[in-house]
Amino acid sequence: MDIVTEIAKKSKESVKFISSATTELKNKILFDISKRIISGAEEIVKENEKDIDISRRGGASESFIDRLKLDRERIEKKAESIDKVIRLNDPVGEVIFGYNLPNGLILENIRVPLGVVGIIYEARPEVTIDASVLCLKAGNSVILRGSSHALNTNKKLVEIMGRALKDNNLPVDIIQIIPTTDKEDVVKLMQLRQYVDVLIPRGGKSLIDSVVENSKVPVIETGIGNCHIYIDDKLEGISLELISKIIINAKTQRPSVCNAAEKLLVHTGVAQKILPFVLKRLEDENVKLLGCPATIKIYPSIELASEEDWYEEYLDYKMAAKVVKNIKEAVTHINKYGSHHTEAIITSDYKNSIYFTREVDSAAVFVNASTRFTDGEQFGMGTEIGISTQKLHWRGPMGLRELTSNKFIVSGNGQIRE
Repeated sequence: MDIVTEIAKKSKESVKFISSATTELKNKILFDISKRIISGAEEIVKENEKDIDISRRGGASESFIDRLKLDRERIEKKAESIDKVIRLNDPVGEVIFGYNLPNGLILENIRVPLGVVGIIYEARPEVTIDASVLCLKAGNSVILRGSSHALNTNKKLVEIMGRALKDNNLPVDIIQIIPTTDKEDVVKLMQLRQYVDVLIPRGGKSLIDSVVENSKVPVIETGIGNCHIYIDDKLEGISLELISKIIINAKTQRPSVCNAAEKLLVHTGVAQKILPFVLKRLEDENVKLLGCPATIKIYPSIELASEEDWYEEYLDYKMAAKVVKNIKEAVTHINKYGSHHTEAIITSDYKNSIYFTREVDSAAVFVNASTRFTDGEQFGMGTEIGISTQKLHWRGPMGLRELTSNKFIVSGNGQIRE
């Protein structure tokens, strides 16, 4: 038996232990994981530094290195997020709805674990912790297949989390990692429908497209973030300072993540006033700017954006700006070029805000706020396994509840169907 099939088989066998575990036991394991990643921070950082060194020597960009980095501060934040998950209500067994039927049957629809969850992701070792913790509390076993760039870090994290499972007399196979870098092993995981219940890819467009196209296992897409901010012409009471503050936060607070803003759309009626001020502020933050011909006319120092630019998720200090004639054109542009992740409007007009939030086809739409808030932890969900941009099962940050399915429980006293 090949290594991936063996891992999947063990995961299927071990899921019954975690799916039937009490909330108290699951929370105890999470508490132990939180303590263990703090006490093992030195071990984790040492392995992470190996991965960073290998990636740097391979020519990785600094934005890529930022995604890969897992220092003590980030480890401590992960421990805090685990503590938040512990405090969340356990979704398993929760009654979604229920009622009595006219024939006397009592019907309940309850939440149950998904089962074996496979996570395929890129160079974000933080995902290793988030995915494992959420899957565990939702009663699932998890198979992790991270990037080769983070292999040393991921293996160490799984080893440490496995100690917490063992300490609580549960199989370490509840959390497993595919310890190879062979692409064939990823493809193999995608074929194991008899063992794996769902796959969740988290990464760039090519990774997600590959999983969707090749998988025999059902897939929940967590999409890329080509996120937009549209500045309306109705700005009563909204200062230039506040506008630039929102845009700079959305672009530069952490540009390497999927909810960072990549595109700026500005109504033609305010473009002459807004663009010079905002683009200068962005340049002061070392953001490379591109724009449409109308933007360049107003701010000549920037480069012309290509057609491909409007589709691209930069994940870097880079942003493209476009002048649009009205809110309708802004929405049309977003729905054509966007990735259905997160968009924002800056406006003082209530009707325009309603139109924008209704017509933009994305998982999250903000009014007068930074796109950076599209995040499970920021939404009060503890943490997230990813941000789903598809419409089936769930859309937006996927936390505990979104890692469950449902089951009908029907109780009777001898009813038969006529």
